[in-house]
Amino acid sequence: MTELKSRSIVETMEPENSANALANQIRDLERKIDLLAANCQRLRDENKSLREQQSNLISERAKLIEKNESAKSRVEDIVNRLRAMERSS
Repeated sequence: MTELKSRSIVETMEPENSANALANQIRDLERKIDLLAANCQRLRDENKSLREQQSNLISERAKLIEKNESAKSRVEDIVNRLRAMERSS
């Protein structure tokens, strides 16, 4: 009895059942590997998309900073001209 407990389930089965069980395990592993591969591809695609979005946002941010600096400079110029006009009056 103790000898049966130490043997694996596959070893205690009939040869035909053992082959079926092994075939089922292989199919299950193949299915899991396919799912894993699909998830890896999905994550690669998502990562690529996120990197592109990040690059676009960094570029857009730089343009907005440049526009902001330009607007700030123009406002400062206007304020300085107004002060100069006020002094000359």
